[in-house]
Amino acid sequence: MATTRDPGALGALKVAPSILSADFAALGAGVAAVDEVTDWIHVDVMDGHFVPNLTIGPPVVRSLRSATDRYLDCHLMVTEPEILLEGFAKAGADGVTVHVEIGRTQELIDAIRGLGMRVGLAVNPDGGAKLVEPWLEQVDLVLMMTVFPGFGGQAFIESVVPEIAEVARLRRERALSFDLEVDGGIDVTTTPVVVEAGANVLVAGSAVYGKADPAAAVGALRAAAGS
Repeated sequence: MATTRDPGALGALKVAPSILSADFAALGAGVAAVDEVTDWIHVDVMDGHFVPNLTIGPPVVRSLRSATDRYLDCHLMVTEPEILLEGFAKAGADGVTVHVEIGRTQELIDAIRGLGMRVGLAVNPDGGAKLVEPWLEQVDLVLMMTVFPGFGGQAFIESVVPEIAEVARLRRERALSFDLEVDGGIDVTTTPVVVEAGANVLVAGSAVYGKADPAAAVGALRAAAGS
């Protein structure tokens, strides 16, 4: 069973720098650069099947766990997450997010919960609120992708904003308590747009690690969000 770190208050703004945009030769240094100013560290896991890219797995999360006490937010863009879940739990992942598009959603929710991790459910830009709506009572986080997953540095897809607002509306109507996260093209321009729609967790890659001072970049995102 994993020992989940405090994810922070529901509804409070959280910035989650994505190490996908950090220097993979110096991930520890990349985490250290934002450790004092951020809330979560976002770990993008890709298998080369669900998305056309290949990244990292539990051994890297284990190394990151020894380098930070921040909440490790692991986003699995993989076809068979069930074969990786125990490895992520043992490595020190705090939350694991899987994609609703791969199916087996109830089975995966139960498996993640059973391993002591927080449960996240992600949906691609063309899926929208309707795909995650049946599962909202069972998750700790909904991740609305504002780009198609697979590569960092893509442009923000504005048509997802009404879908973010719809998930936020359902959360209010049902008096639910899950974080609403957005990932893709998040910067100081798009941050106020998604926050106004109801998002409270901002995944930012190039907007943080593409800057000379990543810590200052996190501060700029908070300022843009009005936090």
